[in-house]
Amino acid sequence: MGAEAARSDGLRRWASYASLALALVMLFVKGAAWLLTGSVALLASAVDAAVDLAASAATVTAVHYARRPADREHRYGHGKAEAVSALLQAVFLAGAALTLLGEAVQRFLVPHPLAALDVGLAVIAVSLCATLALVAFQSYVVKRTASQAIGADFIHYSTDVVINVMALAALGLIRLTGWQQFDPIFAIAMACYLLFSGWRIARTAFAVVLDRELPEPERRRIERTILAEPLVKGLHDLRTRSAGDRIFVEFHLELDHGLTVAQGHTVADRVERAVRGLFPSAEVLAHQEPAGIVDERIDHRVAPESIRRNES
Repeated sequence: MGAEAARSDGLRRWASYASLALALVMLFVKGAAWLLTGSVALLASAVDAAVDLAASAATVTAVHYARRPADREHRYGHGKAEAVSALLQAVFLAGAALTLLGEAVQRFLVPHPLAALDVGLAVIAVSLCATLALVAFQSYVVKRTASQAIGADFIHYSTDVVINVMALAALGLIRLTGWQQFDPIFAIAMACYLLFSGWRIARTAFAVVLDRELPEPERRRIERTILAEPLVKGLHDLRTRSAGDRIFVEFHLELDHGLTVAQGHTVADRVERAVRGLFPSAEVLAHQEPAGIVDERIDHRVAPESIRRNES
């Protein structure tokens, strides 16, 4: 493992440990504050902390599993474990949100007086500061490593910032006005926000699990890089996908008929190195073939119907 890869691996592990530790502490602190105050907004924050704990545990497991090298059963590596972890987080968030929504609606219909508001406000304020520090660290790690699991955790804890602000606003308004309905109203808003956040995480994770292609601008960059090699006559069947922090790129390289096998191999090596220069974590595979051959291609199978009709 190179120095840069080792640093990336270390950052992912420390980010996962930090989120797990914070979730564990916040679960107990917020749970105690909810028992003291009876606030459904604090309950929402405490349940979110419980979801954080489960999700962070999944993230720690996923990060450790994803960093394992390729083996006989997983020749593409284990990177998709991070996407599975992200999907689990989305499920946790959705379940928590629906549970909170039911509790908040019930509390709205049957108001409940709150107690020890100052304790609740202090707990939420401390929680907000700690979460902001964690989110800042996770943002740094995601930029350096492109980790799918830490990215999902970052989105998750970013929602915690909003959740804590909402809880702080609810308790603060109740303390100022004495109107107890602020509690369930903000709790309903928090539940809806959790559902939205779960959907965002799931959408990103599904793109990885289902082997979605890289964005079109990235594909164009790859094509330009390949065609910049003077001895390359063309390319087709470019396929890309991501798995956690790694990218896989495969394509058919069209070469001059007069090149020997050894010469073609040298050209392919140069092209693969150039593509890896675009994505340091990429695994690149070039299939060499003589230019001008007419055969069945993936490009034809996935082209829009109108293009296929014109070509036929």
